[in-house]
Amino acid sequence: MPFYLYDDARARQFEPFALTRPVSELCAGALITRHRWVRVCGEPAAGMIVADHLRDFVEFDAPPAVAGVIPAGARIVNARCLPSSGPTPKGDVWVCDGRVAAVRLKAPLDPATLADGTTALDALVSPAAGRANLSGWWVDNVWDYIRDLHAHLSADIPALAAGAALRADAVAGATVIGPRERLFVERDAMIEPHTIFDLTAGPVFVRRGATVQAFTRVVGPCVIGEGSVVVGDRIAASSIGERCRVHGELSMSIVMGCTNKSHDGFVGHSYLGRWVNLGAGTITSNLKNTYGSVQIWTPDGVRDTGETFLGSFIGDYGRTGIGTRLTTGTVLGAGANIFPTGVAPKVIPPFAWGDREPYGTFELAKFLEVAERQMARRTVMLSAAGHRFLTAAHARAADLRMASPSPTPPSAAP
Repeated sequence: MPFYLYDDARARQFEPFALTRPVSELCAGALITRHRWVRVCGEPAAGMIVADHLRDFVEFDAPPAVAGVIPAGARIVNARCLPSSGPTPKGDVWVCDGRVAAVRLKAPLDPATLADGTTALDALVSPAAGRANLSGWWVDNVWDYIRDLHAHLSADIPALAAGAALRADAVAGATVIGPRERLFVERDAMIEPHTIFDLTAGPVFVRRGATVQAFTRVVGPCVIGEGSVVVGDRIAASSIGERCRVHGELSMSIVMGCTNKSHDGFVGHSYLGRWVNLGAGTITSNLKNTYGSVQIWTPDGVRDTGETFLGSFIGDYGRTGIGTRLTTGTVLGAGANIFPTGVAPKVIPPFAWGDREPYGTFELAKFLEVAERQMARRTVMLSAAGHRFLTAAHARAADLRMASPSPTPPSAAP
C-alpha cells in the first residue's frame, strides 16, 4: 500500500531549509530521508503532506504534495524519523524509540486534518492497532543532522554498498590506511593515484561517476555522491551529494546535491543545501574561542544547541562572495546572495542581497534568472512548477520580513 510523508509542525521550523523544501527531502547521513522510507516500505512515496507554500515543490523524483483524500490502508510516516536499514516491520503502527513514526490508516483521511502540522500521528492510532518496533533515529532540531552524522554514515554506508556494483581494482596507486574492507567504490568511479583513504574511524563509499583527484585524503565515515568531484585537501566524516564539486577542507558536514565548493576554504560541522555556491575562500568557524556551546537562531528564537562544534547552515540557492567568513552557528537563508567585506552576521534572511546589513532583497525575476543559469550548468531545467514553488517561497520570505522587520535578533550577533 502507498505511503505519505508528513512534515509536522516541528519539521516546518527547520530553517533555513523548510522555506524551500520538505524535510523529507533533506539528506540525513548518506540518504535523503524519503529514500530511507522507500527502503523500509518497499515502494515509492505516493505524496507529501507539507506547508502550503511548498504545494508546488518539484525536484527530480520527489512525489507531489497531497491533493486529494488519502485512501484507507495507506501509511502516514513522520518525516522527522530516520529509519535505519532493515526488514519491514509488521503491524499497523510503527514505533521508533518510543514514539509513533508511522500509522496505517483504517479509514480514508482528509489531508486537511494534517494541514497545519499540529496533529501528532498518535491521534490517528486506534486502540486495537498492532504495534511494531522500527529501528532508527529522530530529528528534533536542525542541528541533529550534524550531531548524529558520524553515526548515520557508519550505519548507512555498509547497507548501501551491500547492494551496489563495486570495483575490485579501484584503488591501484592509492594509499589505504585501516581495514581495506571498509572501502567501497562503485563501478565508473575514478580514483586517481596519490589519493589516501583513512578507514580507521569508519567506512568510505565512492558512488558511480564520482572522481577523487590526486592528493585528496578521504577520512571515513564518508560518502561521495554520484558524479561528484573532490579536489585535494582533507574530506572527513562528511556526506557529499550528487554532482557536487568540493575543493578545500571539509569536515563533519552535509553537502546536498548540485552544490559548488570549488575553491579553498574550511567548512566544518555545517549543512549546505542544494544549489549552494561558496565563493573562493569562504570559511566557516565551527568552534567558539571560549569552547562554549554554540547558539543558533531558529524561528522560535535563539537556542543553545549544547554542541561545542557547530558551523553554518546554508539554505538552498545560498551564495557567498569571495573571502566570506561565517562564524559558529550562522544561518544563511535560502536564496541569499551575500558578499561581505568582514565577518558576516550570524543570521542572514532568505533572499537577502548585499555586502552588509541592512540587506536588500534578491529580486524575484533576477533570482529566477540566476537559478535557471546555475541549474543549466548541471543540465537541469527549472520547470514551470519550479518557478511556481520558488515564487511562493520568495513571497513567503517577504511575508516573514513584514511580520518581523528585524530578522536578526540582537542576541544572535556573533
